[in-house]
Amino acid sequence: MFQPGEEMHDGAALMIAEGVLDAAGRRADAAYAIHAFAATVPGGHVVSRRGAMLAAADGFEVVVERRGGHGSAPQHALDPVPVACEIVMALQTMTTRRFDVFDPVVVTVGSLQAGDAPNVIPEDARLVASVRSWSTEARARFRELAGQLARGIAQAHGMTAHVSYLDGYPVTHTSADETDFAGTVVADVLGEDTFSLLPQPFSASEDFSRVLQSVPGTFLGLGATPAGLDPASAPFNHSAHAAYDDAVLPLGAAIPTELAIRRLATLPS
Repeated sequence: MFQPGEEMHDGAALMIAEGVLDAAGRRADAAYAIHAFAATVPGGHVVSRRGAMLAAADGFEVVVERRGGHGSAPQHALDPVPVACEIVMALQTMTTRRFDVFDPVVVTVGSLQAGDAPNVIPEDARLVASVRSWSTEARARFRELAGQLARGIAQAHGMTAHVSYLDGYPVTHTSADETDFAGTVVADVLGEDTFSLLPQPFSASEDFSRVLQSVPGTFLGLGATPAGLDPASAPFNHSAHAAYDDAVLPLGAAIPTELAIRRLATLPS
């Protein structure tokens, strides 16, 4: 399965809707994904995790609006800029006070836009955030509370907040049995010390999570950190400076091939 549009275009969902999981005539028995890491994992080493492996990722937008005006007479306007800033700070407080530290939510406001002149109070202010979570419960609860918070703060200042929530990818949740099976295969193929279980999930997200909602399986991270670089400090995936060791390419082919061969051998004849 070489899905198109993995980054933000949900290619896996499109392929599933078109029947990729049933293309053989019946539902697939298991699914495995392998992803190269330019850092974090030593070259030639493979990692995975039972349960929540990667985060859910959603989008969140708030537009605060009311009445613009001139900076010399703010009393005749309703300024959305400080209200938008208040919402940004309140979101950070909410995630640390309304959510369990062991079931966290991480909010990153990556864009905050308002006006284009220093002496004009704009009509509106817009903020856009990404939201990461590791359980369906925390994901759903944040969606509810974030809207309440933004609208409540705006209302307290006599303004209106329009809230939009973009559902992204769900949590990548692996099967314990398939993860252990994959670990055994990797150890047999690459060596006894080449596979390890992560103590904590990654904050990245994956559209392969769609597959694991329908089919038991697991997600494998293949270390491609170039020789001579420290995995802990090397530029990670998506960095303009990220580099990958091409020497792991044969491993990236051998592992899924051996997984398929051995998994097929476990099926009833």
